[in-house]
Amino acid sequence: MGIGSMALGSLLVSDSSAATRSFDNPLAPRKPHFPGKAKSVIYLHMAGSPPHLDLLDYKPELVRLNGQPCPDEFLKGKRFAFTSGVPKLLGTPRKFAQHGQSGTWLSDALPKLAGVVDELAIIRSMNTDQFNHAPAQMLLYTGFPRMGRPSMGSWVTYGLGSENQNLPGFVVLISGGTNPSSGKSAWGSGFLPSVYQGVQCRSQGDPVLYASNPKGMDRQMRRLTLDTLRELNELQAAELGNPETRTRIAQYELAFRMQMSVPEAMDISKETKATLDSYGATPGGSSFANNCLLARRLVEQGVRYVQLFDGGWDFHGTNPKEDIRDGLTNRCKKMDPPVAALIADLKQRGLLDETLVVWSGEFGRTPFREGRTAKGSVLGRDHYPDCYSMFMAGGGVKPGISYGASDELGFSVAENKVHIYDLQATIMHLLGFDHEKLTFRYQGRDFRLTDVHGKVVKGLLA
Repeated sequence: MGIGSMALGSLLVSDSSAATRSFDNPLAPRKPHFPGKAKSVIYLHMAGSPPHLDLLDYKPELVRLNGQPCPDEFLKGKRFAFTSGVPKLLGTPRKFAQHGQSGTWLSDALPKLAGVVDELAIIRSMNTDQFNHAPAQMLLYTGFPRMGRPSMGSWVTYGLGSENQNLPGFVVLISGGTNPSSGKSAWGSGFLPSVYQGVQCRSQGDPVLYASNPKGMDRQMRRLTLDTLRELNELQAAELGNPETRTRIAQYELAFRMQMSVPEAMDISKETKATLDSYGATPGGSSFANNCLLARRLVEQGVRYVQLFDGGWDFHGTNPKEDIRDGLTNRCKKMDPPVAALIADLKQRGLLDETLVVWSGEFGRTPFREGRTAKGSVLGRDHYPDCYSMFMAGGGVKPGISYGASDELGFSVAENKVHIYDLQATIMHLLGFDHEKLTFRYQGRDFRLTDVHGKVVKGLLA
């Protein structure tokens, strides 16, 4: 027992954040390394990766050269997911215009976001190492392209805890009819205690699966059951000193509190008709619009990290839904209004300054036509990791700017490259963390989200 206690003590002090971590409440609020501008994060992930050249990065020269063979200099030594040979350049068929006081170029597929464009910081120089969905998503969220590492939301709740002890610190909401390609690894806790993993909630039916009492068990009986389980777990914790036993106790207690708090937090019927209409949300329904509204309600009640995954953004051109003309218009009709409404709603409520909103895919799309569909009537693009676009808003980000740039055809970064690790470092900085110091000792090494990489992008900071 002496050796077990020493090992347990070693695990407890391995945390590099300044505050003391509570045994009984691992999600208790904790202070970051320095005062952060953001208190919470809403990450909007368009799973499959949107065609950024048809949304956020206008390339007139690519339009001029539309249909021309791709220059060999852009293909030599490169691998693509579904394209070989010499593809044809694909200039966007979308209409772009400048919007807001910032004069930011946006596609006609984003009419509502054009109305809040002066709140956005658009990054046009993103870069990743992976060109397939699952590895790229895992690199983005865990800092590693294979399974086993903690997700960004887990690192955030590990470092900051949660401001609402009746709700999970890290909530995941999914729309589009499918999980992301990386599966639950995108919100898993890896080698961190499992209390920090994301809790997947649903906007239709039971908000959290298996949290409700089974038939024949009322709340009082559930309380008696949990009290007995707690006593047994306390005995095991004293005997074996396994920190996961304490995690189990905390999770049981949180689940009991969630039975009352989560249904209330997930009930959007209490919102005004004007609010519901602005998002395009429907009480009792299941949609990306509902999830955006739920994200605002959750951060409003102290949830630290809310992750939204919306499937259906893999625009290869294999069917009309993946066409960057009408297909993209229809897809954006479900995304554009609620994202714009979320940003406007947060600002109106005084929450945008302390809530970091991030919108991205896992990589970009090629400046040429996808190989398999090149001879068809549907226009699509292949996966592309070298250069793509995303945007951020609120939470200490400089508003109304475009950061970085791609070259005139969109093949490579021409100015201020932002790698995935740099994005992670910047998000952690906005929350008040030195990304090199928020670590967890595992198998003899101090691990962190950014591994051994990453620099804060100071040009994005307000």
